[in-house]
Amino acid sequence: MCKKIRKTLKYSLSSIILMIIVALIFPTWTPQIKGENSISMLEQIEINGAGHEVMIRGVDRSNPILIFVHGGPGCSEIPYVRKYQKELEQHFTVVHYDQRGSGKSYHFFEDYSNLTTDVLVDDLLALSDVVSKELNQEKVILIGHSFGTYIGMKAAAKAPAQFHAYIGIGQMADTLQSELESMEYTLEQAKQAGNEADVEKLELVRGSIEQGNDLTPRILLQKYGGAARLINENRDYISGFLLNPEYNGLDMICFYSGMFSSQDILLREVFDQNLPDIVDHLDIPIYFVMGKYDYMTTANAARDYFKVLDAPIKDFVVFNESAHYPQFEEKDKFLNWLIELF
Repeated sequence: MCKKIRKTLKYSLSSIILMIIVALIFPTWTPQIKGENSISMLEQIEINGAGHEVMIRGVDRSNPILIFVHGGPGCSEIPYVRKYQKELEQHFTVVHYDQRGSGKSYHFFEDYSNLTTDVLVDDLLALSDVVSKELNQEKVILIGHSFGTYIGMKAAAKAPAQFHAYIGIGQMADTLQSELESMEYTLEQAKQAGNEADVEKLELVRGSIEQGNDLTPRILLQKYGGAARLINENRDYISGFLLNPEYNGLDMICFYSGMFSSQDILLREVFDQNLPDIVDHLDIPIYFVMGKYDYMTTANAARDYFKVLDAPIKDFVVFNESAHYPQFEEKDKFLNWLIELF
């Protein structure tokens, strides 16, 4: 009897190990879009000497191109973004990519200690050129989200001829101003909820935040509705990692390894080199798209930046039901706005 049990356990253990190996290395892809002129690709492309994961999707490759620059730093949206862009793909050719050292663009044994936003800007400009040539279009529409707006603004300022327009979703501005507003909002919400433990946690990091050495704890911002209100971004990542074909288990390890290796370096640069001091004008139309309840990158700080920015056309658009993800939280409204604009 014991021998039979040992044999069963052996087979069970072998099966579990095999399942783990398969989960780690199974081939990844993005589902096909039907249509003679459609495009649906997920490929590793070499850009400026580094492998970058690029996903391009759309029912008609002649539609206007949107290049999304993800935030974080290090938070690729490829694992789950298809959930929110099916209708977007009907009207635009949508490009997402994992930045150098992020997600599937993180490569073990590569040194990311000298990674800077300037490097990421050059990667973005090279990618834009590759995509434009691939799709036989002269320019693309550039969309940054969160930390991606820091990269996007610098890229648009450096090479405006590559872009029709720049759209900043959850636009970064004066980082210290934004974090102080985030901290005050979260602290007030915790007090109103009568949660003394959260109040104490915030008071402990107040000094560090005020000195520009730390961020308002994101877990508390999420808890009190300053990150998302109509979606659950953590659940989206988990379901994307587990159920979607764009990422496998090894990619998930790369995702978190990339975040841990580069996030502190890039955030330090954001604090030390304030975006309004770097970019004060663009030569293309600019649009800031902000959620009313966004306290990851506050709408108030973004509006102050918007007021002093010089551009041939500019608009500040507020989504009244959203926080940091209006393109997902109010995706139909966002789509209609884009269609009207372009």
